[in-house]
Amino acid sequence: MTGQLHIVVVTGLSGAGRSTALRVLEDAGLFCVDNLPPALAPELLALIGRDEKLDRVGLGIDVRTGAFLSGVEETLRALEASGHRVEVVFLDCSDEVLVRRFSETRRPHALARQGDLQAAIGSERERLASLRDRADVVIDTTELSVHDLRRRLIEYIGRDLSRSSMVVRLVSFGFKYGIPTHADLVFDLRFLPNPHFVDALRPQTGMDPDVAAYVLEAPETRELLSHLRPMLEYALPRYAREGKAYLTIALGCTGGRHRSVALAEELGRQLKSEHEVVVSHRDVERAGS
Repeated sequence: MTGQLHIVVVTGLSGAGRSTALRVLEDAGLFCVDNLPPALAPELLALIGRDEKLDRVGLGIDVRTGAFLSGVEETLRALEASGHRVEVVFLDCSDEVLVRRFSETRRPHALARQGDLQAAIGSERERLASLRDRADVVIDTTELSVHDLRRRLIEYIGRDLSRSSMVVRLVSFGFKYGIPTHADLVFDLRFLPNPHFVDALRPQTGMDPDVAAYVLEAPETRELLSHLRPMLEYALPRYAREGKAYLTIALGCTGGRHRSVALAEELGRQLKSEHEVVVSHRDVERAGS
């Protein structure tokens, strides 16, 4: 083979967004192929490797091609042994949301031949378990819209691959709307002074200077940051050393509008000098405290 490739394998549960993910990769300039049998993968990649303009490939895998699943891990190991860079992106989702998505779209599940969708999802989870364990990043799409998934994938594949550090994603949220299911670390900020109870600050958000100053200048917040920053400085390199490419830190207050937003923005500023950081605010546009 004449050239080494960066191969992004997209797999996961049916209905979790794999087709959307492949379209995102294609839009980002990857040459994408869906459900390619393993026997054909080396031949295809050899052809692609002859084109100097093509150095990134996206491969889609799901349960529709049983032969691919039975040989996929061996194929991935062989590709890595050939010098290619292989990354696996696994898309997960809760059973409840998967059932709803199939019901809304009226799409048949590949394994639901007897009409038992719940059993089909369970069977699919078992068949894909080893791939999930092998994944470089797992994205839970339970609470993600199509646009959210697109942003997450662009953040992931667009990161500076020459850096050894992982992507750190800081997400503010409101506990009243539930904890983000994809969070690796969760911090409860509800003990901090609440701008919701200050009439002039209530309509604003943690991105407004007055609210940010109210939250960040409080003694409780300064003390929290004095503990939180060293803890993250200790933990983040160790997560990266274990091969984790993507770490999500969720910061929660009551409504996800004031305290968590201000802290996420501040931590983002502090961490950006040493890490690749993405800051997002899940619930900032909702009414709340």
